[in-house]
Amino acid sequence: MQNKLFEIEQLLMELCRIPAPSNHEEFRAEYCLRWFRENCGEYGKKAFIDDALNVVMELNLEENAEIRIVCAHTDTVFPEMVPFTPIKKDGRIYCPGVGDDTANLALLMIAAKDLIASGKEIKNLVIAANSGEEGLGNLKGTKALMQRYGSRVSELVTLDGGYDSIVTEAVGSGRYRVSVKTEGGHSFGEFGKRNAIAVASSLISSLYGVKVPKVGSSKTTYNVGMITGGTSVNTIAQNCEFLLECRSDNAECLKKMQRIFENMITAFNESISGEGQNGVTMETVGIRPCSEIDPAKETAVAEKYAALLKRHTGKDVSFGSASTDCNIPLSMGIPAVCFGGYSGHGAHTREEYIEIESMKMGYEIVLDVLSM
Repeated sequence: MQNKLFEIEQLLMELCRIPAPSNHEEFRAEYCLRWFRENCGEYGKKAFIDDALNVVMELNLEENAEIRIVCAHTDTVFPEMVPFTPIKKDGRIYCPGVGDDTANLALLMIAAKDLIASGKEIKNLVIAANSGEEGLGNLKGTKALMQRYGSRVSELVTLDGGYDSIVTEAVGSGRYRVSVKTEGGHSFGEFGKRNAIAVASSLISSLYGVKVPKVGSSKTTYNVGMITGGTSVNTIAQNCEFLLECRSDNAECLKKMQRIFENMITAFNESISGEGQNGVTMETVGIRPCSEIDPAKETAVAEKYAALLKRHTGKDVSFGSASTDCNIPLSMGIPAVCFGGYSGHGAHTREEYIEIESMKMGYEIVLDVLSM
């Protein structure tokens, strides 16, 4: 097993060096395609990259038969298009994106290779290194997979995170770009004219006074994550933009939050109406749907994979909600679960690391998932 762990580690280090921001996964996708073609026999030779930059490998798909999809996403939250340098130290690998989701991608690739080499007959399985899971990737990869295979999909497993919990419920979200335009001018000579940054700040302050809707035990949140604008320290800013997000595990609450935002901006525009193009606009830049599935149908699949994880870890796993690649199939009434194959810390930070030894168990888990 130590040799296998070394093989996984080497592939992981190589993948970490390939930039893959959301919507720019092309280099990592091309690497994965070459790797599948070189290591996965006839199935790998038929692998392909689709229009969404998913790398797809099909194993014995029978006409009109139900299929399973097992995937891990190629993109990371980090915007750089220059290589990162993974660092191995004290039994860990440190690198931005090393766990989310590069470790699971490496595990999926190695386990797929070994499954094919074993000669075990596996039918109606799709293995995908999918794009667009993070941020404004807007789940484009999973959307494309579900569009390709549609109602034939019996279940989807996305390998993301660790093996101590399973995501079974989708947290939906709406992402919006809010733009403010004002007259602007010279900071001294035209003092008193409206400043777009000041207007945006006032609007943000109002947004943070909103009481979130609630249905039963649902949870709904909002956040302003980025703000940009202005020209110089001595210019009354004419333009300001900020990115606004709301999330909820309840579809009704998500729609209510969107209406709240729209109504607030309409009211704000009326209160600051000016000439020409001045004012506030809101543009939708991403929507992730909530779950729309029969709970019993989802529970049956979730319990199957919970039992699998317990066989390997010896522990009961918890069920939870999150925004993952599961959102798309769950919104279509198709069972989906999300869990992973490593232990680590610091996802979405530049101090992220994974515990190398944890991938031993992770490999066995992923191989088991593919073999089902």
